[in-house]
Amino acid sequence: MPLRTRAALLAFVSASSLIVPDLASAQPRRAATRPPAAPVQRTVAGDTITTIRVEGNQRIEEGTIRSYMLVQPGDPYDADRIDRSLKTLYATGLFADVSISRDGSGLVVRVKENPIVNRIAFEGNHKLKDDALRSELQLRPRAVYTAALAQADRQRILDLYARRGRFAARVEPKIVDLGQNRVDVVFEITEGDTTLISRIAFVGNKAFSENRLKEVVGSRESAWWRFLSSSDTYDPDRVAYDKELLRRFYLKNGYADFEVTGAAAELAPDKSAFFLTYTVSEGERYRVSKVSVNSSLRNISSESLLSVLDMDSGDWYDGDSVERTTQALTDAVQSRGQPFVDVKPRVSRDREKHTIELVFDVTEGPRVYVERIDITGNTRTMDKVIRREFRLAEGDAFNAALLRRSRQRLQDLNYFNSVTLTPVPGSAPDRANINAQIEERATGELTIGGGYSTDSGALANFGIRERNLVGTGIDTGINALIAQKSSQIDLSVTDPYFLDRNLVAGIDVFRVTNDNQTTAEYSERRLGFSVRLGYEFSEHLRQAWAYSLVNRNVYDVQSSASLYVQEEKGTSLLSQIGQTLTLDYRDSRIDPRQGWVMRVGADFAGIGGDAHYLRTKLDGTYFVPLERYFGSNDWNIAISGGIGYLFTLGNNEKIIDRFFLGGDNLRGFQTGGAGPHAIPTPQYSGADSLGGRFIWTQSTEFRFPLPVSADLGLSGRVFVDIGALSQVNPVTVNGVQQPYTDDAAPRVGAGVGVSWKTPFGLINIDLAQAVVKKAYDQTQFFRFGFGTRF
Repeated sequence: MPLRTRAALLAFVSASSLIVPDLASAQPRRAATRPPAAPVQRTVAGDTITTIRVEGNQRIEEGTIRSYMLVQPGDPYDADRIDRSLKTLYATGLFADVSISRDGSGLVVRVKENPIVNRIAFEGNHKLKDDALRSELQLRPRAVYTAALAQADRQRILDLYARRGRFAARVEPKIVDLGQNRVDVVFEITEGDTTLISRIAFVGNKAFSENRLKEVVGSRESAWWRFLSSSDTYDPDRVAYDKELLRRFYLKNGYADFEVTGAAAELAPDKSAFFLTYTVSEGERYRVSKVSVNSSLRNISSESLLSVLDMDSGDWYDGDSVERTTQALTDAVQSRGQPFVDVKPRVSRDREKHTIELVFDVTEGPRVYVERIDITGNTRTMDKVIRREFRLAEGDAFNAALLRRSRQRLQDLNYFNSVTLTPVPGSAPDRANINAQIEERATGELTIGGGYSTDSGALANFGIRERNLVGTGIDTGINALIAQKSSQIDLSVTDPYFLDRNLVAGIDVFRVTNDNQTTAEYSERRLGFSVRLGYEFSEHLRQAWAYSLVNRNVYDVQSSASLYVQEEKGTSLLSQIGQTLTLDYRDSRIDPRQGWVMRVGADFAGIGGDAHYLRTKLDGTYFVPLERYFGSNDWNIAISGGIGYLFTLGNNEKIIDRFFLGGDNLRGFQTGGAGPHAIPTPQYSGADSLGGRFIWTQSTEFRFPLPVSADLGLSGRVFVDIGALSQVNPVTVNGVQQPYTDDAAPRVGAGVGVSWKTPFGLINIDLAQAVVKKAYDQTQFFRFGFGTRF
């Protein structure tokens, strides 16, 4: 080939290799969610990228964009690395569109930035507030908007509504272009109706009816009166808990082989209702053939622990009873000075005879010590307020019974909705940490009470109380009673750990006015203060002292009042010191279900002042749990009683110092309405209630849940109250004793009551009838009370 021709051909090939069509720039824009592939070009030896130019960026610096790329000026052209650079730019979430093309020996990166969110708004939401929705979103003002984030937030909002039972909710994210690459994001919400549980069914149950099992599970079928509850709303977590409730129920009733083989939730096609179906395998019912204890501990024999057992041979097998016995054995051994104990029940089934043999193995447990106590969830209550209730401290031997007692003491504070104490492994095998998870509750109380008496008419009670002042545990409050015939205002402050010691200190300032015209034809007023100090000897024994200084005034005595009242007219000063010794073995001070409490008190008046007496009191309450018979600790009996005597020191006994019977200590009778009364005379026609020096009372109350859904929070009670009051010093005028009745015969009141735990507070209603009474006793039939928290 001629050289000219060859040279011309080489020149043409060389020129052709430099002219590469810009295929990338000819491609249409792609959606942000589907990045285009970089144009694939053949790498030519010596083909080097000389420049990278960025176009379309407004907020993002060119250098920032280049930093995301895998190629830089001076690198050889590589189609694969350019393609990966394109994907990396998309992955930043900063761009709605990206393309990379060749421009001679350089690259052109064209970007379209995602807009900036200016504001997020919600439309159509009524059941969930904006703040509740906004906290779930990933999108934020001044953040970059992407369609993917908007769709993810849409799903989060749908999930939030689903957790509240609104599966028919619809959410549509919309954007409002504001210019300058800014947008408002608006979530248009159609909440729809709540998707309730329309039907709950059980498959495989033979021993128990479907209606009985519906009472066991926590989920409920929808009903109009469940508007205050969410139990008829479908909740997957509740369904999972239902399976555990069914298992425990069947084990409690002897079905040791029971299983829940399935729990299905079917949503109606129109998303208006759920249908729950639980499939169960009951198995056979077992009786206990033998129960024994096998102790391998020194100085603790198996025979000495037999009295702790909660079941006997021949009883139906009870899983709850096995747990109670295991706990009782653990507590019994630990109370004998053996902190490290391990109690394990061994269950041996005889499937042919349908019997179970139980052996409780009591062995020495691992030596574990408390390394650390961690407290979380207390956003308001100080750590020291919580720690001082623990019966365990860092370095102590781990004791499950003391841990349970610590939890109960924390619950008795009534500061928390829930208290969870969980032991977890520590830094070594013989170390354990205790995680205390606290959920705080409102401790401020606004109380509103009311009632009606057949003699005193309507009354109302108002109070404001803070039981945990700024998280210190200090209890302070003011209470006022306004009635047709009485009034009271009381300001109190109590520090349960005064000076961070085992001391309860408090002070009360009060003004009390009682209009006793319907019972004794006089009024009384008390103005004074009381200082209190108490301490604990042990977990169950405590003592409290109080000093009171009170100015008392008996006034507005009617001319028709008996001489027993006429002689009381005027003022007197009470200077009194008193003490109360309490022995308390209740399972809870706030809501006791079992155990007992006894109090011994004495008040001495005579340290100055005008009153001189010694008043003694003894009272107690015993709680009988009926859980074993009814399957719930809401069933119990409370048996209480009390006795008191007033020793007068001198001849200045006053009516306002005596005991009175009726009201709280004898329902069915007006406060102070039962007991000794003056007998009217032609000159003094008043049949006044006089009180007495000797009093005794006894009350038996049967408490039970009402046969309605537990979600309503209704419980009932049936009670019988008995009491008597006697001994009044007669008044003699000119050698003539003024007539009065001093009948020590018992009075009896009986009735029923209902308590309703509403979201707004506790409502109590009592209806009581005076069954055994005297003609001169004053009665009370109806009373109610209401309280709420803030």
